[in-house]
Amino acid sequence: MMESGVPLCNTCGEAVGVDEKGEVFVACQECNFAICKACVEYEINGRKKACLRCGTPFEANSMADAERNELGSRSTMAAQLNDPQDTGIHARHISSVSTLDSEYNDETGNPIWKNRVESWKDKKNKKKKAPTKAEKEAQVPPEQQMEEKQIADASEPLSTVIPIAKSKLAPYRTVIIMRLIILALFFHYRVTHPVDSAYPLWLTSIICEIWFAYSWVLDQFPKWSPVNRITHVDRLSARYEKEGEPSELAAVDFFVSTVDPLKEPPLITANTVLSILAVDYPVDKVSCYLSDDGAAMLSFESLVETADFARKWVPFCKKYSIEPRAPEFYFSQKIDYLKDKIPPSFVEERRAMKVKYEEFKVRVNALVAQRAEGPEEGWFKQDGTPWPGNNFCDHPGMIQVFLGSSGAHDIEGNELPRLVYVSREKRPGFQHHKKAGAENALVRVSAILTNARYILNLDCDHYVNYSNAVREAMCFLMDPQVGRNLCYVQFPQRFDGIDRSDRYANRNTVFFDVNMKGLDGIQGPVYVGTGCVFNRQALYGYGPPSMPNLPKPSSSCSWCGCCSCCCPSKKPTKDLSEVYRDSKREDLNAAIFNLGEIDNYDEHERSMLISQMSFEKTFGLSTVFIESTLLANGGVPESAHPSMLIKEAIHVISCGYEEKTAWGKEIGWIYGSVTEDILTGFKMHCRGWRSVYCMPLRPAFKGSAPINLSDRLHQVLRWALGSVEIFLSRHCPLWYGFGGGRLKWLQRLAYINTIVYPFTSLPLVAYCTIPAICLLTGKFIIPTLSNLASVLILGLFLSIIVTSVLELRWGGVSIEDWWRNEQFWVIGGVSAHLFAVFQGFLKMLAGLDTNFTVTTKAADDAEFGELYMIKWTTLLIPPTTLLIVNMVGVVAGFSDALNKGYEAWGPLFGQVFFAFWVILHLYPFLKGLMGRQNRTPTIVVLWSVLLASVFSLVWVKIDPFVSKSDADLSQSCSSIDC
Repeated sequence: MMESGVPLCNTCGEAVGVDEKGEVFVACQECNFAICKACVEYEINGRKKACLRCGTPFEANSMADAERNELGSRSTMAAQLNDPQDTGIHARHISSVSTLDSEYNDETGNPIWKNRVESWKDKKNKKKKAPTKAEKEAQVPPEQQMEEKQIADASEPLSTVIPIAKSKLAPYRTVIIMRLIILALFFHYRVTHPVDSAYPLWLTSIICEIWFAYSWVLDQFPKWSPVNRITHVDRLSARYEKEGEPSELAAVDFFVSTVDPLKEPPLITANTVLSILAVDYPVDKVSCYLSDDGAAMLSFESLVETADFARKWVPFCKKYSIEPRAPEFYFSQKIDYLKDKIPPSFVEERRAMKVKYEEFKVRVNALVAQRAEGPEEGWFKQDGTPWPGNNFCDHPGMIQVFLGSSGAHDIEGNELPRLVYVSREKRPGFQHHKKAGAENALVRVSAILTNARYILNLDCDHYVNYSNAVREAMCFLMDPQVGRNLCYVQFPQRFDGIDRSDRYANRNTVFFDVNMKGLDGIQGPVYVGTGCVFNRQALYGYGPPSMPNLPKPSSSCSWCGCCSCCCPSKKPTKDLSEVYRDSKREDLNAAIFNLGEIDNYDEHERSMLISQMSFEKTFGLSTVFIESTLLANGGVPESAHPSMLIKEAIHVISCGYEEKTAWGKEIGWIYGSVTEDILTGFKMHCRGWRSVYCMPLRPAFKGSAPINLSDRLHQVLRWALGSVEIFLSRHCPLWYGFGGGRLKWLQRLAYINTIVYPFTSLPLVAYCTIPAICLLTGKFIIPTLSNLASVLILGLFLSIIVTSVLELRWGGVSIEDWWRNEQFWVIGGVSAHLFAVFQGFLKMLAGLDTNFTVTTKAADDAEFGELYMIKWTTLLIPPTTLLIVNMVGVVAGFSDALNKGYEAWGPLFGQVFFAFWVILHLYPFLKGLMGRQNRTPTIVVLWSVLLASVFSLVWVKIDPFVSKSDADLSQSCSSIDC
C-alpha cells in the first residue's frame, strides 16, 4: 500500500512523492487526498482545478513551485546514493529511495508520468477525430465492446455520494438560524421579565429552558450537512470477480456473541449463524466466530446441530436465491413466494426444507428443555468427561472448528464457510470486561486462524436479512478512493416483532434515518454495537494510511536513537508550538508506529523492529498474533505452522493475556463503559479515521427488540449508564482528543451529545413538575403576556414544528415515528436516564458497580403478547408520580376556575396547556400500565371518573384559594338585597 511511508496516488497508482521540504506531497490541505504532482498538473491543465474528493481548489502557484523543485529533490536522492558513508543499518533506506527513483523514470530517463500524460492527451485527441458511432461499432467486434465496457465499469467508483437536494436543505438551514435568533430573543424576554410572586418557579424554569436549548444545539448542528449514499455492487464484481479468475474480494470474519442461552434462545442464535453461512459471498472468504461467554453446554450442542443443518440449508438458499436466509423468518413470511418465475422443483424442495427445519427446531428445543435445570454435579460430555464450562466463572478456554475447507461439506459436496465456537478462559480474580472483552478475544482468535482483513460483528439476535450486505460494505471498504481512510461501515438497525404503533419507539427511526445521515456528512456515523463492518487495522490502533506521519518532538534519530545527523534526510527544525502540537497528535495514535515503515523489512530487521517498538507490550505475548497485525491485507502469517494454530488461539484467549497490554485501552473494543460501542468508535475518529453509513433498499440486518415496557426501560437505562460512565472517564469528548485536531468539531458536538443526554433528565423532571405546582398554587412561570411575548412564544413553537417537519422531509421519517420518538424521549428521560445519572455517580464516588441485565430476545407465543405484560420495577415510579400529580393539578385548576369565575380562565389556559403537554408525552407509559389490546379496562375508567368527581367536589367545597376574609365578604354581599 505504501512505499517507504509515501502513500500511493489514488488516480495513477504511483507514489505521490515528496515536496521541496522533504515531506510527503499534499495537494489538498483540506482533506489530504493522496494524489501525485503529475496528476494534479494534468487536472489543472484540463481546467479541473479542484480536489477530486472535497472540491477545494488547488493552489496552482504552489504546484508550479513544487514541480520546479522536483529535479532538485532527485539530485539530493542521487547524492545520497553515491555517499559511501551511508552503510550498515541505513542501507535499507538507500535501497528504498533507489526503488522509488527508478519508478519515476523509464529507460530513457524520461519520467513515466509524462508518458502517461501524453498517452492521455493522445487518447483525447483521437476521441475528437474519431469516426461516427455507427462506424466505430462496425469496426470493433462485439466481444471487444463487452470487454471494454467491463473495464470501464471496473474503473468507476464503487459508491456515490448523493447530497440532499438544495430545495430541501436550504429551507431547513434557514429555519435553524431563525430558531436560534428567536431563542435568543425569547431568553432575553424571560430573563428581563421575572415573576416576583413565583420567583423560585421562574428561576427553575429559566435554568431548565437554557439546558434544553443547549441540548438542542448539540443535537441539531451535527445534522447540518446530511448525505445519502448509493453503492454499485455490479462494479464491485466487475473489478474483483473476473470470469475465469479467483475472486479478489477481501475476506470477512463474522463475530456473534451470546451469554445466557436461557435469555438469548439458541434457536435465535442458530438463525443468525445460518444466515451468515448462507451469505452471497465466496465461501473461502467467510468465517463465522461464535463467542459463548457463558460457556454453556446448551450453546455448544445447539451449534453442533446448527452446523449439521447448514449442510442442507446453505445450498438451498444459494440455489434459489431466497431472502432472508434465516429459516425462521423466511418460512414465517406472509407473502406469495410463487409470484416470480420459479423452477417447478422449487415448491417440492421448499416443502421438504421446511419439514427439515421443523425437525431441526424440535431437536434444539429438546436440548433447551433438557438443559433448563442442570444437575448439581454438572453436565458431562458423550465420552463421560465433565463439561469444562460447568462453572461459568471458572473454566478453561475452549475452541471448536466446524465446517470449512477441512471440515464437512454440504450435501452437494461444496465447501462451506468456516464456523468456530469460542469460549474464552475465565478465572476468579480477573476482570473480564463483559461483551467488550469477549469481542477482543474473538479479534485475537480470528487473527490466528483466518485473519480476514475486515470484521463484521452482530448480536446473536440480529440475522442477515440481505445476502448481499457484505458486498454493499465492500463497495466502500474496497474502493481505492474511499476505503483507505475508513475504519468501519455502519448499517442501520431494523427490527422484527414490534407492535404496529411502535408504542415505545423501539425502531429508533429518527436516530437511524435522520441523525446518522447527518453524521455521515461530517466524519461518519457513530458505532452502535451491531451491524458494523470494521477495518481490522483500525481496531489495532493504527492511524489511517493517508494521515501524514507524525514527527517526533525530539531531534534524535527515529531509528537508532542518536543524533539526527546519521539519518539519510533531516527535516527542518520546527518551533515549540509545532513540536507540542505534534507530540499531542502522536499521543492519539495508539500504535506509535506506522505500518508503512516496516513493509519492506526482511525477517531479521522485522524481529528487531518488533522488539524495539514494544509490540509485545501493546498486543501481548504471542508472536503469531503480532505477525498477523503487520499484514495489512490479512491472511495467516507464513511462519505460523498449521498444527500450532489452535494451541496459539487458546493462548490468546487466556484470562491473563491482556494484563499489562494496550487491549481495551488503545486497541480493540475499549473498556470503561457498558456502552463500549460509542467509546470504540470515538477513539477511531480521534485517530483521524472516518466511517460511512450504508442504507441499502432492503435492510441489511434485522433483530428483535424488547417490546415490554420494563425491559425497554432497562435497555435504555444501560445505554444511559454507559454514557454517564464515559462522561466521568478520561475519554470524555469534552476534553479528550483535542491535541491532534483529527476529530472535526461538529463530530465532537455529536459525541458530546451522546454522553450528556442522560443529564437532561434532571431539568426534565423539574420542568414536568412545574405545571402541577402552578395549577395547585395558582401561580405561573410567565408574567402577564404582552404582544411581544405572545409573538416570541408563538414564533418559538412554530420554529420547532417547522424544523421537525423539514427534518422529516429530507429524512423520510413519518410524523407518527417522530411523535413516538418525542414521547419516549420524555418517558425515558424521567425514568431510566434519571436512574442512570445517580447510578453513575454512585459508581464513581462509592465504587458501587451496576450489573446490567441481558435483554430478553424472545417474545410471548401470542402476537405482541409481551407488550401488555407489567413487570414492576423502580423505573416506573417517577413517570407514574408525574402523571398522577399533573392529573390532580388539572382537576384542581378547573375546580379553582369554576369557583373564581370568568377572570380565572385566562391564566388557567396556559397552566392546563403546560400540564397536558406532560400528560400527552407520558400517554404511552399510561397505556403500558393499564391497557391491553389498545383498550383500557372498564373498571379502571369507572374508578378514575369516580375519584376525579369526588376530588373535584371536595376541592370546590374546601375552596383553598380563597382567603377567609374574602369568603366572609362574599357571604355578607350575598345577603344584601339589591
